[in-house]
Amino acid sequence: MKKILLILAILVFGCAYATEEPVNEQTDEITVEKEEQQLRSDTKREEQIVKEQSLQARVNAIGYRILNANKIDKPIVFTYTVDNKPLLPVDTSVTKRQIIFYDAYFKYTENDDEIAAILAREISKAVRSYDGAWGGWISGAQIKMAPKKYEIFADKRAVDYMVYAGYNPLGLITLIHKAYPQKRYDTISYTNLTSRRLAIIYEYIFVKYPQFLVNNEYINNEAYQNFLLSSVNNRLKLKHKLESGTTESPRYE
Repeated sequence: MKKILLILAILVFGCAYATEEPVNEQTDEITVEKEEQQLRSDTKREEQIVKEQSLQARVNAIGYRILNANKIDKPIVFTYTVDNKPLLPVDTSVTKRQIIFYDAYFKYTENDDEIAAILAREISKAVRSYDGAWGGWISGAQIKMAPKKYEIFADKRAVDYMVYAGYNPLGLITLIHKAYPQKRYDTISYTNLTSRRLAIIYEYIFVKYPQFLVNNEYINNEAYQNFLLSSVNNRLKLKHKLESGTTESPRYE
């Protein structure tokens, strides 16, 4: 009788062990998989952080080069961000002293000239926010009341900033040509037609910095070639102005 009970006990414990063992193996596999997933997630995040730090450093280097070369002594912060909620709070005034460089901008920039073009335009607005009474509030209000005028002002100032910082101002032309769609008209718009902006920038470079057109590094750039193709009429108007000696601005289209 004792032998029978002993045999039954062995069978019972053996069955219990046999049923528990696979469960433990499955649990271990799930645990290992979770740990591997977490490791991959942590690695991916670390890689993303390194990438963001690298891009932030690139934006900073170009931005501060423009500030230093142009002797701009006003505090301006450059913030690179991958989303619409940058780490630092954004100044919501008309002219920002914190320049936000969104990750999406890199879709339109092929080189440092074009990155400098974006930053130079924003720097021109930021600098103006320091001018005048009430901490630049009046200057900001003027920009808001005459946005087209100050859009052109920012474009021309950006050209100056870029040249003095050692960047090619034709990068401003290729950037705008790629990134700003042409509207049907600008009569009731707050911004100028893209074609008109580009014509004014081209004239400004042609007159003040002709060396960049004589030794044109962008002549084989596809975006620049397309600009030349689409700006024939406006460039003919500039040619007529220069030949006639008039100081009147052409009616660019």
